[in-house]
Amino acid sequence: MRHALNDQRSTLATIAAWAMFSRGLEPEFPHAVQQQVAALRGPATDNSSAVRDLTSLPWCSIDNDDSRDLDQLTLCEPLPHHGVRILVAVADVDALVHKGSPVDLHARLNTTSVYTSARIFPMLPERLCTDLTSLNPDQDRLAMVTQMDFSQDGVLLGSSIYRARVRNHAQLAYDAISAWIEGEADLPAAAQRVPGLSQQLRTQDEVAQKLRVLRRAQGSLDFETFQPRAQFVGQRIATIQQQPQNRARQLIEELMIATNGCTARFLADRGAAALRRVVRSPERWQRIVEVVKGYGVDLPTEPDGKALEAFLARQHREDPLRFPDLSLVIVKLMGSGEYVVERPGGPAIGHFGLAVLAYMHSTAPNRRYPDLITLRLLKAALSGGKPPYSHVELDELAAHCTAQEDAAQKVERQMRKSEAALLLHARIGQLFDGLVTGSGDKGVWVRIFEPPAEGRLTGPVSGFKVGQPVRVRLVSTSVERGFIDFVPAIEDRHPA
Repeated sequence: MRHALNDQRSTLATIAAWAMFSRGLEPEFPHAVQQQVAALRGPATDNSSAVRDLTSLPWCSIDNDDSRDLDQLTLCEPLPHHGVRILVAVADVDALVHKGSPVDLHARLNTTSVYTSARIFPMLPERLCTDLTSLNPDQDRLAMVTQMDFSQDGVLLGSSIYRARVRNHAQLAYDAISAWIEGEADLPAAAQRVPGLSQQLRTQDEVAQKLRVLRRAQGSLDFETFQPRAQFVGQRIATIQQQPQNRARQLIEELMIATNGCTARFLADRGAAALRRVVRSPERWQRIVEVVKGYGVDLPTEPDGKALEAFLARQHREDPLRFPDLSLVIVKLMGSGEYVVERPGGPAIGHFGLAVLAYMHSTAPNRRYPDLITLRLLKAALSGGKPPYSHVELDELAAHCTAQEDAAQKVERQMRKSEAALLLHARIGQLFDGLVTGSGDKGVWVRIFEPPAEGRLTGPVSGFKVGQPVRVRLVSTSVERGFIDFVPAIEDRHPA
């Protein structure tokens, strides 16, 4: 533990690499990948007539403060009758990462970037995902553009997809843009330098909020998950903070959901099989009904997204402190998302959580392999060429991507626990306030408020109920295993 206390980032990075390896993910790039990347001379170019030149338009990116793998840009244009045209440009990663190449085979193995606070394990080598295929500021890049026309009320009127050259005129960050939208801060300098970008962002935010209202009216579920992130100062963890939802995140989320839906319908209209992202109608709906009944609300006996969303919205208003824990319970009962192949004319499974029938992942090909698959399918459909994947290949990839994504999420969850264990190690013996988040055969679990962390309650733990406030004492931590153990606090009635 002495080494962990002296160089916490390195310790956690080592644990993360081992967690990757133990779950069938490859933490390092093989020599063949490094050779392929070293031979690249620059970003991809294509001057054919099929590629439109949109570099002069005021594109911008909005992402995390520390994001360097920029996958998408956005902009908007006014339409008659107060409508709005939204354009979303997605990096053409396929232009440099060809199917079957060493880089592609490694990306196909892991299928996703894995994000931990101490170290990021990118799906693509950094020279690609943070440079040559990233939509970096003031650089011309090839992209796939989805153009969507919306009415004044936020209803999608039509869409088209085409290839283009684009240029990012302002790299922006979620928190700063959200603070500006909410009137709490000035517009960031990078946005101020681009004429008209402030109105662009206002309009995009307005469209996104309308889309959000329409989705929720259809039964889209609004969760608030518990995903704290460690903040480092040098090599040591200074604090752990819960990542807040905000207006800028909602802006990008809504525009990406709309883009993914248009992509799915575009391929379906052209008779192409595609890799869809689905969350099936919950098989454990009756268990969800029982959970909700404990809050005094009766849900229909058949899965009903609108009724469940109405309940979740009420609970978020009335009890925001416990809402993340309720969200986690419902998410687990709904079941995780998965990738499936939908063939022309086949039944649509849809995404129960988003309340949409046509949905796929298409907007992050630097970070997710299914999005790179979709990019290749789109390019083939646009050119009239042979599909790059057979139905059998797509079936195999759907199962593989689902399994690897699950493995990656387990690595990220384990590392969040290890980070909290490392930060809390020096506070063994201290008291904390929290909530009971789980109770069952495997034990009782508690989420403490500051720092935001979860651990197991040991000792005499009978009688604890989920959602119950509790005061606990920290008794042990294990950084390697990500364990945090508490015992119920026994207040001293006769202090010295």
